[in-house]
Amino acid sequence: MNKLFTLTFVMSFIVSMAQTYHFPEESSRHEGTWLQWPHHYQHGVTYLKRVEQTWIDMTKALQTGEKVHIIAYNNEEKNRIVSLLEQNKIPLKNVDFRIYPTDDVWVRDNGPIFVKDSKGNVVIEDWGFNGWGEKFESENCDQIPQRIGKDLGMKVIDLNEEMVNEGGSVETDGNGVLMACKSSVISQKKGAIRNQGITQQEAEEMFETYYGVSKVIWLDGVTGLDVTDMHIDGFMKFVNHNTMITMNEDDLLDLGLSEKDVNTLYTASNTDGKEYKKVYLPATKNKVKTAYGKQLDEKGSYINYYVANTVVLVPNYGDPNDQIANTIIQKQYPGRKVIGIDVRNLYENGGMVHCVTQQQPAGN
Repeated sequence: MNKLFTLTFVMSFIVSMAQTYHFPEESSRHEGTWLQWPHHYQHGVTYLKRVEQTWIDMTKALQTGEKVHIIAYNNEEKNRIVSLLEQNKIPLKNVDFRIYPTDDVWVRDNGPIFVKDSKGNVVIEDWGFNGWGEKFESENCDQIPQRIGKDLGMKVIDLNEEMVNEGGSVETDGNGVLMACKSSVISQKKGAIRNQGITQQEAEEMFETYYGVSKVIWLDGVTGLDVTDMHIDGFMKFVNHNTMITMNEDDLLDLGLSEKDVNTLYTASNTDGKEYKKVYLPATKNKVKTAYGKQLDEKGSYINYYVANTVVLVPNYGDPNDQIANTIIQKQYPGRKVIGIDVRNLYENGGMVHCVTQQQPAGN
C-alpha cells in the first residue's frame, strides 16, 4: 500500500509540474472586458478631462455584447463614473465596478492574463509588472491581478518572482505561436530591464508553459524608443493562425524597426511551417494632432485595435486614413462591427485601444 501511495503521489506531482496553460486568442468568446478608468490622482484633472471620452466610447460599444468590468480608483470615482455613463445614456446592465487604486490606465500591461488550464478552467496569471523597466510608479497596478482573483474567487498563478511580462509585449496566434520583441522582454539595457539576467531560453520556456505555445518568434525591437521599448501590439497582430495584420515596409521602418526585423516579421511562419498571409494597414496620412490642438511628432497606428464579442474597437485619429483602415479591418471580422474610437488625446500619452483593454475569456 505504501509503495502504491508513493507511486501515486509521485505521478500526480509529475503531472502537476507538467501542467501547461492556454492563452485563448483574443477573438474567441469573452466573458467580458476589463478597463482601468482614468483618474486625476496621478496626472491631474486636465489629463482626466482630455482622455476620459475614450473610456466612455469604449464602454458604450462594449456593453452591447459582453460585460464591462470597470476598475475605479475609489468609491468617489465610481459614483462619478456612474453619473457620467448615465449622462451619456449608456445602459449599466452589463457594467460592473471594482474599487482598486491604480497608478495608470494600461490594463493590458499590468492587468490579469486570463488563461485556461488543461481542464478548460479559466485562471489568472499574475506576471510581474515593474512600470516598463521602472520608468513609472507601478506598485498599485502590480497588485491588480491578485485583487481581481480574490474578488472573483478565481485561482491566481503568482509569477511575480518568476518573470515580468506586459500583455502588450506579446502576440499569439491561438495555435502555438507567440511573437515578441526582445527589447521589451529580455533587454538588459539600462532603463529597460524587466528581468535581470534572464536568458532568451528561460523566457521562451515561461511562454511555452504559461501561454501554451510551442514556437516563439523574436524581433529585436528598439530599446528606449518609447516607454514600452517597442511593444509588438503597435505594429503587428494575428487575425488567426494563418493571417497577420501589419504595415508596409516603409511604415515599419518609420516606426523604428530594422530591416532585419521587417524581414523576420514578413517571413514568419506558423506551426505548420506556412508563412502567414499578410494584410497591410496604412499608418495615418498625417502626423497626429490631439483633439485639443497639440501637434504630435508621430503618425498613428491602427494595428492597436481590440476584438470583442460583437465589435472591433479601432483607434481613430480624425485622419483621412481612418476610414480606409476601418474598412480593411472590417473585412477580417465580418461577424463583428468595427467602431472607430477617437484616441488622439490618449495617443499623446503613449497608447491606443488595445493598450487599455484586457479580455476575460468565457468559461466552458
